[in-house]
Amino acid sequence: MSRLPLVDPESTSGRTRLLLDGLAKRRGRVSNMVRVMANSPETVNAFFSFNAALSSGRLTADLRERIAIAVAQANNCETCLAAHTAFGQAEGISGQELEAARWGDSANGTYQAALRFALLAISKNGKIEEEELHRAYDAGLDNGLLLEILATAYINAFTNAVNHLAETEPDYPRIV
Repeated sequence: MSRLPLVDPESTSGRTRLLLDGLAKRRGRVSNMVRVMANSPETVNAFFSFNAALSSGRLTADLRERIAIAVAQANNCETCLAAHTAFGQAEGISGQELEAARWGDSANGTYQAALRFALLAISKNGKIEEEELHRAYDAGLDNGLLLEILATAYINAFTNAVNHLAETEPDYPRIV
């Protein structure tokens, strides 16, 4: 059971209600994590706004899911790992690639570079050494992509922290 209350989407109003209704239509439900975030309409609105901005960027949806999986694994967030694995399956990512993403790997060299950069950035709080930055450039990542990868990694680290604070129960199948 969650330490923070799960807000009933029906009890929300305004922009928060619209966002939660849209999520329910897209995913078939409002996840426990989003219901926790709905305790603060400003937080849930910021979360949705940040994700909407990133979804119109250059990173593909399947790469954003892989980054979310890698960050969830690194931060030991069972709730996000379960959710993003399900979302990754919905994006058509193979089971082998989903498993590889947990550890920052991919058969796609660009994806692997993005995953490794995301994990490095999280582990070093963005303090990337010059040689590590050049390794990312050599793998085909440019400054714009690096910033999108960083943003994607950190919005996922934020949701990991929400789930740790709330002790949110996973509402997708647990990943072993």
